[in-house]
Amino acid sequence: MNFPLYIAKRYIRSKSSQNAVNIINAVTFLVIVIGSAALFIVLSGFSGLKSFSLSFSNTSDPDLKAVPLSGKTFSLNPAQREALHKVEGVASFSRELEERVYLTHQQKSRIAYLKGVDENYTRTTGIDSSLFVGSWDLSAQQAVSGITIANLLNLSVQDYRSPLIILAPKPGKGSLSPQGFGDKPYNQLSLVLSGVYQLEENLDKKYVFAELPLVQALLERDSSQISGVNFKLMPEADESALRARLSEILGPAVQLKNRRELNQTLYRMLNTENVATYLIFTLVLIIALFNVVGAIIMMILDKQQHSRTLYSLGLTVKDLRRIYFVQGVLVTSAGGVIGLLIGSLLIGSQLLFGWLKITPSLAYPVEYRLTNVLLVLLTIVVLGLIASRIASNRIDKKLLSWNA
Repeated sequence: MNFPLYIAKRYIRSKSSQNAVNIINAVTFLVIVIGSAALFIVLSGFSGLKSFSLSFSNTSDPDLKAVPLSGKTFSLNPAQREALHKVEGVASFSRELEERVYLTHQQKSRIAYLKGVDENYTRTTGIDSSLFVGSWDLSAQQAVSGITIANLLNLSVQDYRSPLIILAPKPGKGSLSPQGFGDKPYNQLSLVLSGVYQLEENLDKKYVFAELPLVQALLERDSSQISGVNFKLMPEADESALRARLSEILGPAVQLKNRRELNQTLYRMLNTENVATYLIFTLVLIIALFNVVGAIIMMILDKQQHSRTLYSLGLTVKDLRRIYFVQGVLVTSAGGVIGLLIGSLLIGSQLLFGWLKITPSLAYPVEYRLTNVLLVLLTIVVLGLIASRIASNRIDKKLLSWNA
């Protein structure tokens, strides 16, 4: 057996004759356990919050989206649409046209976005799964709005007596004079709500969905003018190959973005918060592992006579340093593993029972990830190696001298 490892194990199991040393060792081990458990719980909680936040964009955003490289719209002719239908790997695609408009109802008003979509939109995205009330029916001048818009404008579903009025500026150049636009400088459209969706605060106050031809007529666009094409990909599809094929069909004036590229700000914010959280708790662990340095030095001083005896029997200073180095690594590793087990039990219980609630009906989202387990273990082991090395270097020939 490796002699330094054997002695290190004996030192871990044995108790010191000094109660203060035993208390310091116990507190040090407890700090490592609590620190590793806390780091794992925080990382798991943040992973859950990240997945929970991204679930909203996963519902409303497609796998791929074609948007104009410049300007607001681009043209998609019938030949291009037919070519898109033949692309292997595309489960479905949907055209859309959106524009900022003025909404008014019962002397209440708001600026929002009117998005015209075709009949394939609900098959391409999962937006219809977010319906709060009513149905997703855009035919016969019906619309679906976010719950915030409906509340602010006091809108009701199927209220034909009091429809939602939408005003959109007429396209054109020059001054906003009656001579340039006829009687009014805007086009007007009346819509009745068929449903209300509730997804996420920013989206709930942003969009009103209507039928694509109706929106194209309101904005005075022809049937080929759109602001985007949404694509749903098959599970086994190669995204990079599909992007190349779709770009070839749509032309150079259009760029393709996946879900991550459509929400770059959100992903960047979540990743930055994740790194910041990890670094903050790692700093706490670094401070906590100073206790390991102190505990090992106390052990060295407590076992000074033993070390002198071993030195006299032929062990080198390097061997003695290795004993206390291995002891520190074993203590920190064992504390990290136990902390991970405790953290795993707490995360597992939250996943099973949802005992911690955000709202009475919504449990705090957590996620058990193997990457978090490995990250905590790696952090504990690396910090334990550094702390053990610092402490074990306290042993030198002067300390081992019988005259010291």
